[in-house]
Amino acid sequence: MSKFTNKNIWVFIETDGGKAKSVGLELLNPGRMLADKAKEELVAVVLGKDNTEAVGQVQQYGADRIISVEGEEYEKYSFDAYTYAMAELVEKYQPSAILIGATNNGRDFGPRLSCRLKTGLTADCTSLDYEELSGNIAWTRPAFGGNLMAVIMCPDTRPQIGTVRPGVFKKTLVEKEDAQVVKEEIKVPADRIRTRLIESVREAAAGAVNLEDAEVIVAGGRGMGGAEGFRLLEDLAQALGGAVGASRAAVDAGWIGHAHQVGQTGKTVGPKLYIACGISGAIQHLAGMSGSDCIVAVNKDPEAPIFKAADYGIAGNLFEVLPVLAKEIRRLKES
Repeated sequence: MSKFTNKNIWVFIETDGGKAKSVGLELLNPGRMLADKAKEELVAVVLGKDNTEAVGQVQQYGADRIISVEGEEYEKYSFDAYTYAMAELVEKYQPSAILIGATNNGRDFGPRLSCRLKTGLTADCTSLDYEELSGNIAWTRPAFGGNLMAVIMCPDTRPQIGTVRPGVFKKTLVEKEDAQVVKEEIKVPADRIRTRLIESVREAAAGAVNLEDAEVIVAGGRGMGGAEGFRLLEDLAQALGGAVGASRAAVDAGWIGHAHQVGQTGKTVGPKLYIACGISGAIQHLAGMSGSDCIVAVNKDPEAPIFKAADYGIAGNLFEVLPVLAKEIRRLKES
């Protein structure tokens, strides 16, 4: 039996322009599982200038309660304002655990919050479970470059905090019309905000890859032979309206940027369609894409491990297969 009186599983809902980011909605799925095992409530926490739309989105994904904090200081992410507000909420409600998406903001916010609360944090998790006797969450994350998985617990302090990779869990619609919305007013003292966002330039990231939200990913590995081979992937991805991914081997070789890397040391994705081209199927890569709805493997080696994980396989020369696939897909779309 847990020695703590803290209760309820919290999920931090990161927002952008008043809309909930996908990762927060994804985390309501494991949050529901943890809350049910603990026989506690699932609580979503939203910070923003106007949370009306984000709260409406959260109500579709199964939270029992939604805590909404609105204010000018929360319009854009600020580690000073967000940490202050969340620490105030934790002091008032005493949650058992807080799940935070391992986004750029989440990886900044989580450690600052845990330090402020003098509790532990497990970063970049890929799996979660709950120990009923102790009340501890089992946070699983890659360690030693992804060569093994570590299970970490926080038995001595509360709340337990962890950042979880986007794309690990799928959003699950669970309408809860009776979800209670609690509006909290927290004003951050001006002297507590030490940084100020002057300008946000979205154009700078216009060409950035967004693998976590892509419904189709065409990924390449060592078998692509070089950076030139990725042009075939770009052509196929364009025909499918998808994004280009890569294995660690291809990224380490300098054929494509790290933002495209899928796997334990890259991004975890769960698209509707994942096409693995010239990828052998190392366990580190499979851990990052095994949640895909449909996996298609293209590899000249019929014994490659990737075929065991694939729903469909093409044993052939990818330099001959991919152009034909792209051509046929475009023909079908035009017909």
